[in-house]
Amino acid sequence: MKTPSIKELLEKDSPLSQIRVQGWVKTRRDLKSQSFVEVNDGSCRKNLQLVIDNSQGKFDSVLPRLVNGAALSAQGDMVESPAAGQKYELAVKSLEIYGDCPQENYPIQKKKTSDEFLRTVAHLRPRTNKYAAMLRVRSELSFAIHKYFKDNGFFYVHTPIITASDCEGAGQMFNVTTFDTAKPSQFPLNQDGSTDFSKDLFGKKTFLTVSGQLEGETMALALGKIYTFGPTFRAENSNTYRHAAEFWMIEPEMAFYDLYDDMDLAEDFVKKITDHVMKNCAQDLELFSKFLDKDLPSTLQNITQNSYERLSYTDAVSILEKENSRFENKVSWGVDLGSEHERFLTENYFKKPVIMYNKPKNSAAFYMKLNDDGKTVRGMDLLVPRIGELIGGSERENRLEVLEKKMEDFKMNKEAYWWYLDLRRFGSVPHAGFGLGFERMMMLITGISNIRDVCSYPRVPGYAEF
Repeated sequence: MKTPSIKELLEKDSPLSQIRVQGWVKTRRDLKSQSFVEVNDGSCRKNLQLVIDNSQGKFDSVLPRLVNGAALSAQGDMVESPAAGQKYELAVKSLEIYGDCPQENYPIQKKKTSDEFLRTVAHLRPRTNKYAAMLRVRSELSFAIHKYFKDNGFFYVHTPIITASDCEGAGQMFNVTTFDTAKPSQFPLNQDGSTDFSKDLFGKKTFLTVSGQLEGETMALALGKIYTFGPTFRAENSNTYRHAAEFWMIEPEMAFYDLYDDMDLAEDFVKKITDHVMKNCAQDLELFSKFLDKDLPSTLQNITQNSYERLSYTDAVSILEKENSRFENKVSWGVDLGSEHERFLTENYFKKPVIMYNKPKNSAAFYMKLNDDGKTVRGMDLLVPRIGELIGGSERENRLEVLEKKMEDFKMNKEAYWWYLDLRRFGSVPHAGFGLGFERMMMLITGISNIRDVCSYPRVPGYAEF
């Protein structure tokens, strides 16, 4: 017997006979001669209504078990529904309960429940309408990203999750070791008393990656255009709504691209993947706009339909300095702009996305290309309403002597990056790239305001359950 998904059934041009439907009960409504059971299998936002004939008592023993969360299999014929808002319903001929769901213990009740509580039952929250919709959007957004790069001639590459390199130079990395951390007194030591990691599995100190960029550059300088899409980790004790210790990053790297090519690609990329999700997840986005953010449709139209403002960091500071009275953190040239400044530019001043470029060198990563003024680098941030920074990127420093000087200024061990410097020794070319935080993109598209609620199992300071 056929077992199509509910999504497939609701999209049929004509109803099917003798089919099986499997899913979880959402609601049950009993009348004298009939019962109506709403069932969902996760394939789409909409439920399928089962119509059960109670007149002959055939289902009397099963009906009380058809409660919220119970899993079932129903067989019967699809018929056109007389009720408004639904195309078909299933006239049930036989019914089987796969799994009961005792209501006294079930955490997912038919009432509004806080996000804070649902994070404590993250293994069950995908059964709620909101989080099922979030996961479907997350799946479709992932597909859109891969499709965009495939359509534009990029190669998908895999960069290491375990690395000896600190891409950002901030030192906020998780250590990876095979030493027994329960017995630190047994760690092998160097003469100066520090841990001797040459005795560890990899023969040196290693970490969970904060970015695949550096390794990605090595492949771009052979294949031309590549991208990575994988997990990254920051051991940063930050409890803001937009930071997590584990998140996913999309990082394209392009040989022969300069800063302006980089900005053009970032704008086109965000527009195209947003448009793809809008077209393919309309029902789920409708839920988010109805219950989370009524302005979501106009926000997404703003993202896809407007040209993004190009704004130098220096010009941004000139604008923000005039508004310093409204900011908690005052702005002056050289200050790293915060979320409040980024959102002011996008929400209040330009009222659309902004790409800010030519950042101060003192607040930029070592690999960003130095401008001729000696004060700024060819870095760029793509800022969007409600989120602030969505993308960070730059033209990479491709001049060996300049890069070595910058690494010295950052007090970096050049010997550890010998392979990265080789890219500038042998056939160096201008190149650029950027990083997009996948979860921030999810927050933008769904209107969900906390990064913890666009992850399946959030990893944040003090919390690593499941």
